[in-house]
Amino acid sequence: MQPPYFEYHNPVKILCGENALDRLPSELRQLAASRPMLLTDAVLQKLGLSNTLLDVMDAEGCPPACTFTDIPVDSSLGVVNRIAALYREKNCDSLLALGGGSVIDTAKGVHLVLSGNTDDILSLSGMENIPRGRHIPFIVIPTTAGTGSECTGVAVIRNEEQAVKMEFLSPFVAPDAAVLDPRMTLRLPPRATAATGMDALCHAIEAYSCLQKNPLSDAHATASMRLVAQHLLPAVENGADATHRLCMALAATLAGIAFSNSMVGAVHAIGHALGGVCHLPHADVMAVLLPHVMRFNLPRAEHHYAELLPFLAGWEEAAATPKDERARAAIRCVENLTARLHELCGLPVRLRDMQVREGDFPRVAQTAINDGALIVNPASVSAAQVEQILHQAY
Repeated sequence: MQPPYFEYHNPVKILCGENALDRLPSELRQLAASRPMLLTDAVLQKLGLSNTLLDVMDAEGCPPACTFTDIPVDSSLGVVNRIAALYREKNCDSLLALGGGSVIDTAKGVHLVLSGNTDDILSLSGMENIPRGRHIPFIVIPTTAGTGSECTGVAVIRNEEQAVKMEFLSPFVAPDAAVLDPRMTLRLPPRATAATGMDALCHAIEAYSCLQKNPLSDAHATASMRLVAQHLLPAVENGADATHRLCMALAATLAGIAFSNSMVGAVHAIGHALGGVCHLPHADVMAVLLPHVMRFNLPRAEHHYAELLPFLAGWEEAAATPKDERARAAIRCVENLTARLHELCGLPVRLRDMQVREGDFPRVAQTAINDGALIVNPASVSAAQVEQILHQAY
């Protein structure tokens, strides 16, 4: 059904394809940037991915003015503030983020601090939409294919004191450009490939079924689902295949565009709470929770889930499935995919596989019901129902 009103915003230029990274220096020049700060992490530095980027920049005579690699698995407010101070100290004029969700979200947080002319990102909390500040040239090079953070208007950053993940929302937090180069994900291990791929699928499914869905976000979400269904298992089984890697990178970006213009839902609300309380990897939690939340939402989202079957299973199988069974068949597709990924690389399918304590569920539930993603979930969710979902996923 056509919504009476919606907004769509995607300001990110996407450079996608073989050797796309080689165009980065030209993009920096177009942004009038000559002293970029490079944000990455120690693992990527050890794997040599940062060297690939540095070789490209050195060849064009635009090496980073400063490099910061001490970024934790879960970004934090303190790290964001520390990097912003270093950026000013080194007189940098632009940001480059090479990494996965934590690195990109950290860079987004730094971007907000710098553009907002503040010293503490917490001073920007509580705003529904943080306004545009000073323009800081900003380019992202994802090294995973899941978060879609390279095209979203949100930065998720951990508040360590309160043990929660905070969302900083702004249409102006997205980068100027995102570089999707298959070389950047070729070394991603099978386990991480599986988890991040399921994260992308979760983004697409929740974007398509939440209350703020619209025709443009639907188009991106379904395109993402088709790519995940076709390329995730091959990317896990044969990580050296650049075609599968590039298709998964594009799937993650498409899903990111979709949910940035729609929203997510209860999977993310509960997942954020589990990450904050129990310190669990975000993508793993998404893979475990997705089918359980879909079952919970089924009475209110059956029509939308039924529409997903052709993109998850193919048009022939969808046509052969009775209409009143298509929504449940779509959920089974998700379950079968996670089961196969579990066989291939050990992707968890139960919360108990991640050493979660059931005693933490009440605290997780109370945290989850305060997460903004629940507002647009197709079905309302109480704390007791969150606990029920958690026990079912356990």
